[in-house]
Amino acid sequence: MKMNKAEYEFLSLLGKYFEDYLPISVNASKNTIQSYKCAFRLFFQFLNEEAEIDTGRITFEMLNFDLMTDFFDWLITVRKNSRTTAKQRMGALSSFSEYAQNRNLEAGLVFRNSLTKIYKKSFKRVKGKKRHAFTRQELEILFSLPDTTEKIGWRNLVIMVVMYASGARAQEICDLTVKDVAHDNNGNAVLTLIGKGDKPRRVKITADATELLNKYIAYRKLGEQPDRHVFSSQRSEQMSVAGLEEIFEKYEGVAKKAHPNKFRAGRYTPHVMRHTTATHLIEAGVALPVVKNILGHSSIQSTQVYVEISQQTIDQSVKRWNEKWFNEDGINEELLPKMQSSLPEFLQ
Repeated sequence: MKMNKAEYEFLSLLGKYFEDYLPISVNASKNTIQSYKCAFRLFFQFLNEEAEIDTGRITFEMLNFDLMTDFFDWLITVRKNSRTTAKQRMGALSSFSEYAQNRNLEAGLVFRNSLTKIYKKSFKRVKGKKRHAFTRQELEILFSLPDTTEKIGWRNLVIMVVMYASGARAQEICDLTVKDVAHDNNGNAVLTLIGKGDKPRRVKITADATELLNKYIAYRKLGEQPDRHVFSSQRSEQMSVAGLEEIFEKYEGVAKKAHPNKFRAGRYTPHVMRHTTATHLIEAGVALPVVKNILGHSSIQSTQVYVEISQQTIDQSVKRWNEKWFNEDGINEELLPKMQSSLPEFLQ
């Protein structure tokens, strides 16, 4: 069946949006483009499965308030997206609606107005999730969970340790190749990470993390294959962000079941490990500009938020310390021999 003009216009503009506007006019990062594509893949899935609309027959006039409201309700109730994630999906569609309206005011008006109304009704007050971090004891527990006698468990431990040692984003870890791992004069690994906006930065990791990473690369026999990705999945040569999320979700469940009094701050996604690195660096007295460069932030304001997180962590630690070590009679002497930490050197 031949497309009519309205149907052709939607798909034509969407194609130009992803092929020309985002990568060339906006110079959006590949991660941003992938995120926006994901939002539209979900939207098309909703249209096919729930609204029973052939994605090849979409017109701007179809994208009214009721349809778009149903889509975001579907994201939250069926896909189990948080409201923050649903808001991010809306941002992707809103960006395209603005692009479309600027090129055809009449055609894009319904779509644009629908998204604007939904934002005002449902998302205006949605704020970003409160940041939280692993405590050092929680990290010790987390790193003890993978079964390193198995190939997958060995990989998972190396991923989590390298993420903590480098403060890398999930996508940066997925993109890490063998040639991105160099070594300084002391033998410490220096990782070249490609961040937002395709901006590279170099991050040196500790000796313990370096040893673990070197052994893993040797174990996989990747030393002579510079373009290979360091971390792969069972189905692909390159690990995906979704794969990393599954790893953290798996060990989060095990940890919470085994230690119900810990891991109580919320969901522990891969990004929480990055928050943890930032928090622990600041607690250790590392200057904000240095932390900014390690994390690859474009602005010191982005790094500043971790000062507050760190203070919260300190306050909680002091409270737990007082409850554990002191009582009405003074210091609990029976606990003194247990003060020595069993954490590896790079966590101290």
